[in-house]
Amino acid sequence: MIDHPSQIRLEAWSEADAGLLRALNAPELMGHLGGPETEEQLVRRHRRYVDLSADATGAGRMFRIVLLPEEVVAGSIGFWTRTWDGEPVYETGWAVLPGFQGRGLATSATRAVIAEARAAGLHRHLHAFPSADNAASNAVCRKAGFELLGERGFEYPPGRPMRCNDWRFDLG
Repeated sequence: MIDHPSQIRLEAWSEADAGLLRALNAPELMGHLGGPETEEQLVRRHRRYVDLSADATGAGRMFRIVLLPEEVVAGSIGFWTRTWDGEPVYETGWAVLPGFQGRGLATSATRAVIAEARAAGLHRHLHAFPSADNAASNAVCRKAGFELLGERGFEYPPGRPMRCNDWRFDLG
């Protein structure tokens, strides 16, 4: 459990978070990511999130974002290992439910996940790859202190090419 001093707490993803994942699968939240996933895809994603959160190797973690002091779940965030330009790095991604957007929760959660990735200690860099036209997520990266490396080709979901911005945070 990670508390951000101002407004959020991160709690490890659990079996009980399948409903949150379904709520985050809304068309308005998935528009920059190829659209909503099927139920089968959601079940697989949920299993990956639960397994990642139970893994003690430092390969990554998934969290639900809890708004304080209300103690209401407002979204999700996490980090995981991937290879980028031949280097093992952490990648991060987040989603905030529509009723909680515009309050700085994603930025607070991203700062908290930076601390988690740094503490996990496997990789030197944390990357985020928001769609180049997703102004809100690109603003989160900027506010959280990431360095913009430029626009890149990316596949998300696998098999769907997109243009993203490559943002990097040095964990060293």
